[in-house]
Amino acid sequence: MRVRSRAPAGKGQAVMADHQEASVTLPSAPASVPAARAYVANVLAEWGLGEGEEAADTVRLIVSELATNAVQHTLGESPTFTVDIRLDHEGRLEIGVTDSHPRHPRRLCAAAHQDNGRGLVIIGALAAESGGEVFVTPTADGGKTVGIALPWTVPVR
Repeated sequence: MRVRSRAPAGKGQAVMADHQEASVTLPSAPASVPAARAYVANVLAEWGLGEGEEAADTVRLIVSELATNAVQHTLGESPTFTVDIRLDHEGRLEIGVTDSHPRHPRRLCAAAHQDNGRGLVIIGALAAESGGEVFVTPTADGGKTVGIALPWTVPVR
């Protein structure tokens, strides 16, 4: 049985007997992308992964791409998206971005001169380089969670 209590860090966080978790729900708007990135950076800093560390930079870039995809590719059909962060005490960090749009992500062909169309490629490359993986999980309401699972190399606080 898991014991749930509030983390001293505050809103949206919980400490579980076997893991830590935090989440935030944001409007599907471009301004939410930096808000999601900042939220995740703050939570990870509280858990021991400081700003300026390569792993923190990697995670912030991945979150930016995941949130951007949730905003750009839901075609107005998902008014919000949720960022969930979970760190288990066996050294696995999962970050997922959930929206209510039914279409699963797919790689787009991006011409060399285009500024977009590479989000999933970037996410996959960064996750693989860090020893992790990308996942897509359908939700009960017909949406999906797109996320990453990475090894956590910092002592868990």
